[in-house]
Amino acid sequence: MATRIIPADWIKNWEKSGKHEFVQLCKNLAYKTNHDGTIKDIQAALYELCWHVIQGNFKLDLSASVLCDMMDLRDDMPSILADVFSILDIETSSLEEKNKRDHYTQLVGACLFFVPDAILKERLDPETLESLGLIKQAHQFNQKIVKIKTKLFYKQQKFNLLREENEGYAKLITELGQDLSGNITSHIVLESIKSLIGCFNLDPNRVLDIILEVYECRSDQDEFFLPLIKSYMCEPLTLCHILGFKFKFNQEPNEETPTSLYHIAAALLHHNLIELEDIYVHLMPLDASIVEEHKREITEAKQIARKLTMVVVPSEKTEDKEREKEEEKNDKAPDNQKLGLLEALLRIGDWHHAQSIMDQMPSFYATSHKAIALALCQLLHLTVEPLYRRAGVPKGAKGCLLRPLKNKRAPRPAESFEDLRRDVFSMLCYLGPHLSHDPILFAKIVRLGKGFMKEYQSEVRNDNIKDKMDTLLSCFLSIADQVLLPSLSLMECNACMSEELWGLFKLFPYQHRYRLYGQWKNETYTSHPLLVKVKAQTVDRAKYIMKRLTKENVKPSGRQIGKLSHSNPTILFDYILSQIQWYDNLIGPVVDSLKYLTSLNYDVMAYCIIEALANPEKEKMKHDDTTISSWLQSLASLCGAVFRKYPIELAGLLQYVTNTLKAGKSFDLLILKEVVQKMAGIEITDEMTSEQMEAMTGGEQLKAEGGYFGQIRNTKKSSQRLKDALLDHDLALPLCLLMAQQRNGVVFLEGGEKHLKLVGKLYDQCHDTLVQFGGFLASNLSTEDYIKRVPSIDILCNQFHTPHDAAFFLSRPMYGHQILSKYDELKKAEKSNRQQQKVHKYVAACELVMSPVHEAVVSLHPPRVWDDLRPQFYATFWSLTMYDLAVPHNAYDREVKKLQLQVQVIEENPDVPMNKKKKEKERCTALQEKLQEEEKKQLEHVQRVLHRLKLEKDNWLLAKSTKNETITKFLQLCLFPRCIFSAIDAVYCARFVELVHQQKTPNFCTLLCYDRVFSDIIYTVASCTENESRRYGRFLCCMLETVTRWHSDRAVYEKECGNYPGFLTIFRATGFDGGNKADQLDYENFRHVVHKWHYKLTKASVHCLETGEYTHIRNILIVLTKILPCYPKVLNLGQALECRVHKICLEEKEKRPDLYALAMGYSGQLKGRKAHMVPENEFHHKEQPVRSATPVSQQNGPGTTAKPATNASKTEEGVSEDADRAKDKSQGAAKPVNKANSTAAKVTTSNGNGAPNSTKTIKERDDKEKSGKEKKEKKEKTPGSTLETKGESRREKQRDERGAGGKEERAPREGKEKTPKADRDKQKAEEKSNKEDNKAKTGNGEPKEPSRERDTGAKESKSKEKGGDRSAMSGSLKSPVPRLESAESERDHKRRKLETHSSPSHSSSVKDNSNEPKDSASKHHINYNSVARSKSRERETDKKESENTRGRSKEKKTEDKDRKDRKRDHMTTDREMSLESKRRKDENGTNSSNKHSKSASPSSGSPVSADKEKTKRSKSSSKEKGESAKPERNSSGGKKESRHDKEKSDKKEKRDSSGGKDEKKHHKSSDKHR
Repeated sequence: MATRIIPADWIKNWEKSGKHEFVQLCKNLAYKTNHDGTIKDIQAALYELCWHVIQGNFKLDLSASVLCDMMDLRDDMPSILADVFSILDIETSSLEEKNKRDHYTQLVGACLFFVPDAILKERLDPETLESLGLIKQAHQFNQKIVKIKTKLFYKQQKFNLLREENEGYAKLITELGQDLSGNITSHIVLESIKSLIGCFNLDPNRVLDIILEVYECRSDQDEFFLPLIKSYMCEPLTLCHILGFKFKFNQEPNEETPTSLYHIAAALLHHNLIELEDIYVHLMPLDASIVEEHKREITEAKQIARKLTMVVVPSEKTEDKEREKEEEKNDKAPDNQKLGLLEALLRIGDWHHAQSIMDQMPSFYATSHKAIALALCQLLHLTVEPLYRRAGVPKGAKGCLLRPLKNKRAPRPAESFEDLRRDVFSMLCYLGPHLSHDPILFAKIVRLGKGFMKEYQSEVRNDNIKDKMDTLLSCFLSIADQVLLPSLSLMECNACMSEELWGLFKLFPYQHRYRLYGQWKNETYTSHPLLVKVKAQTVDRAKYIMKRLTKENVKPSGRQIGKLSHSNPTILFDYILSQIQWYDNLIGPVVDSLKYLTSLNYDVMAYCIIEALANPEKEKMKHDDTTISSWLQSLASLCGAVFRKYPIELAGLLQYVTNTLKAGKSFDLLILKEVVQKMAGIEITDEMTSEQMEAMTGGEQLKAEGGYFGQIRNTKKSSQRLKDALLDHDLALPLCLLMAQQRNGVVFLEGGEKHLKLVGKLYDQCHDTLVQFGGFLASNLSTEDYIKRVPSIDILCNQFHTPHDAAFFLSRPMYGHQILSKYDELKKAEKSNRQQQKVHKYVAACELVMSPVHEAVVSLHPPRVWDDLRPQFYATFWSLTMYDLAVPHNAYDREVKKLQLQVQVIEENPDVPMNKKKKEKERCTALQEKLQEEEKKQLEHVQRVLHRLKLEKDNWLLAKSTKNETITKFLQLCLFPRCIFSAIDAVYCARFVELVHQQKTPNFCTLLCYDRVFSDIIYTVASCTENESRRYGRFLCCMLETVTRWHSDRAVYEKECGNYPGFLTIFRATGFDGGNKADQLDYENFRHVVHKWHYKLTKASVHCLETGEYTHIRNILIVLTKILPCYPKVLNLGQALECRVHKICLEEKEKRPDLYALAMGYSGQLKGRKAHMVPENEFHHKEQPVRSATPVSQQNGPGTTAKPATNASKTEEGVSEDADRAKDKSQGAAKPVNKANSTAAKVTTSNGNGAPNSTKTIKERDDKEKSGKEKKEKKEKTPGSTLETKGESRREKQRDERGAGGKEERAPREGKEKTPKADRDKQKAEEKSNKEDNKAKTGNGEPKEPSRERDTGAKESKSKEKGGDRSAMSGSLKSPVPRLESAESERDHKRRKLETHSSPSHSSSVKDNSNEPKDSASKHHINYNSVARSKSRERETDKKESENTRGRSKEKKTEDKDRKDRKRDHMTTDREMSLESKRRKDENGTNSSNKHSKSASPSSGSPVSADKEKTKRSKSSSKEKGESAKPERNSSGGKKESRHDKEKSDKKEKRDSSGGKDEKKHHKSSDKHR
């Protein structure tokens, strides 16, 4: 025993005290056992005493006497002692010590006189009884026991058979089947049964069986039969055996177990009359077979799913269906008794036992049987009824009352949400997807969820309650995941349930909802066989619908999609999205067909789109790594269309885009771009027409009507939804900041290994989306919302590291709102209608709002920046928009006229009903009034802004350093960053420069600003992305428009620029003194400057086109296309571009198709503009001979700028040709001019290309005067000088070519042969006379410009030293010409000057090798300081040249006589030479000047176009200077041919006599060129 009751000292001192203590203990124990009914303790005391005897510790006689005394304590004491002996018998029989066995036998023998023999015979082993002498033989005793048991238990008496004693059983059945409605109780009936058993000697087991049979027939009488059975037979095993026999009987093949048997078994279980473990073993089938069946069901479901996804021939399909039908007929499900019992348990409300049975089976196996699912649903109805009545019933709904179960042991009904955790949630989890069998219960559970969410969101709770509520929330989410959504999948197209469920789901945050959808889509469908089948059927049906979906059948297909989506939206949308990713032409029909969806389905659609976008297995770039994948573009388009058309929550999508930006990925900005474009109607495109651009400078109504490609209608609701989503989730500012930061991230972080083209596209996409998104916020957010969310400019830039252009872009609307609100406050405070006072209030409002901004911007740049630019000017530039600067009256008028026309069309249309006509007319009229009101409002606003700027302008620019430095900072910090920000900003920048000029802003040099912009655009173009280059091109175009307007009309120039400080050429430290007209740039010189700008643009363009770099070529072609309306205007520059672009077309056709397409597009447009181009001498007048003697390079346009020509043949050819051209143009003058000096002057002045070093030019001019006198004397002595005769032959060839230039290109040679020589002679004579006339005018026009240019060059070189090297825009500063050139001979000087040029083309001769330093190209000052000194020299030169003219005319007469004499001798030679020149020209495809440009640069076009240009030039010059033409011009047409022949022969003789050597040289150079 574990604890000893008799201590050892009792045994030792037995006689003294031990016996007394033991007797007292036994008495106490006996008393205790009488009260609590347990005999364990007294048995233990007796056992210990006997054990001491067996051990030999205690004397046998003492023990026997004390045990004898104990017999009086209780009546059953002999039986208790016999139990102790039976235990000791078992223990001692197994001991090895025989003495202990002997002691035991002696002890029992000593007790025989007070323990009856009968009791000992029942309890002790037969061998022990034999040793005690109670029986004779143990073997015989055993046999006797077996016989008695057999007779007692197994032998049936004949009289006990039912058929023989049927009266007793009949009476028993009558007794049990009587009417129980009276006072009949189970106790009374039990007494009757006992009497019947005794009277008729009935078998008790048979009686029990009959009781159960009658109970089965009267299963509704639970209250009667259950107490009866309990009092009749309380042994569970006997009941289980009888019930098991009944169940076994019904397990035969064609038998079906009756429900009544399930009911009584369930009732007996519920009242604990039997144990589940005992009855469960009698039920079929076995658990193992149930598990196998479940696995088989899953396998079959998967096979069905696989068959549905496979492509099957139609004949095979029909065969499969027939086979399935046969299998269904043959395979009748066997009777599952376990499920029957389970159903019965659920019906009576015994959830505890039902749960135990379901735990024995696979998940959801039991509830997959409809009867069990419905039984469990009914139990749930009863359990949730009280809570549903309190918190779930909608207002006005009555509902159907349920009768509660009579069973008091059923689950307690839930009174509060906390009670749901007791049973309801676990019941629902066992039910799982099979809640679909009871839509009413589904709706109840959903409504309970809604009731809970209202409590959850409304209550202010302490921590304890909060924890409970959070637990309940997680329970409801689990129920939604495991029960509600899977059940919805199994429901047959129940849109009401879908909407009901959305009522609950919309109360969850989108994170919870999307988590549920993810589980539903990716995990739920794999866990249940039914759901596996449903998924396959849904996909199959989706395929069927999508194959037939077109624009024409959107409505019926949409209904089918709607039906399918009510139950299984995730599967359907997953398939639809996969199709859209492949076929983007499905987007339109799909979007239109989604109108039959429920709210829940739209939400699921949003989730599916986000999941598809975030698919890690899909690459977001195409295989070439240069473009974004088409699937992403398709999904983005779908997003925009779907979210605009349907009320879908945007928060998830916006958060997804935000998260990808946080992760440093900008691909998905495409989605945001599409969503904003479709929902708000805000387009971002750089391909706007000029009308659209004009409309975009107006108010919101004008923008909506005329600013976008698509008509913006009905975006009010969708834009409001987008705004609400951004504000509710605080995503507006974060998205802006992330996009602004990501622009640089694209290049420096994201674009490490990506193709440059892709990096540019991503940058553009990021930037465009920022502009679009910022525009949306500016137009949709209220003033308070905007100001509350956007921080100040210094915080944006310094704290958030937002680029300055983006920061001002975000802040700009805020400034506008604040100024207007402050202006309104001031107006209300002091009411006044006077315009002047309103303007003053507006200015005051601006000062109040912008003063903090002026202080804030100081921290954005180093202090030295503010030495030249005031923060006020900087902030003003960045805070204004085109809306503030100009009113687009034309755009307003255009839109109003459109609306008027629309009204007229509606009026004339007889098909439109009257009410519709009225509505449309009212709409159009209302829009007209809105537009007119908006125009008026903008006009007043612009006037106020211009007045404000007029007041501010004097304090804008300090110019503490130089004006050049001021312009540099303005360009660097203001103009360039903003002009590439957006298309409207590009227009704004050009307009702002013009406005600053018009305002006569002190210290602002307009000329310098324009010069810096046009000077060298290579670096700015090369650093742009594709869209930035479009905007930069638009900016240049707007700048060129202004310049072209000034260039086209002297009156306009004088009015807008004549007396403005921006065109001052002497930059004094103090302000502008308008009195000195000489300090202003005159009109003609301005035209020269404009030509220089055009040339610079050409040079930069050709350079970019020749680099071979993808970015350079693409960007310059985009820029050139944008500036095509204003450039090129000069014919030779256009030809240079045309030739180079044609070369790009040939080179890139196979290699880079996108460049080829751009080049071809530009080439076609350029050819279309050719008719509007003019020769150079029409673009800017070249009156002086020095100016008119333009080098060949200028005639043919710029050539290769990046590669100086080193080829000796090119140099020699350029020298000879340039010399010929110079000689040709100076032929008519009597006084020869130093060719080196004239070339330098030509290079500098004819282009207007900056200013050369002033001192150098002065020295050259002195040398020119000296050499002029010497040359005059030489010329009088030698009339047929080498250069002159060379010029004659050169001119003659050019006349031949010009004559041919006007003909068609297909027969150029034929045209040249047909041109009469007399015409050529006439042209030659006219040009001579014009040149003589020009010589006479040299003193008036020529020196003024070079002197100014010299001064400008000197000024610029100084500012260059101060401001640092600006060669990024222009190039090197060195001039290759030595300073002292007067000491050299004129021929050497000429050759050296020309040979230093890389080629005689305009680009190199002007840019690199003229006397102009590169400084002028970068800073473009046109400063003319040494005017007075140059004028005196001009007068002297004028006089000398007039004398030369008279001398030349006399000389000509004598030459004519000599020509007549030598005419006959040289006629043949002359013809041969002319034929040879034509042949050369045909072989080379161009004239000698074009030959040069072909070899040195791609600047010339076709030979015919070049000839045309020369013909035009000669005609225009002859028209302008016709007054001084010689009398030869007026000779009659009949004499033309003879005179021409005569002159030709005279020239030939002259060449033969005096110029042979030079002619040989000329031919050598021509041969080399050929």
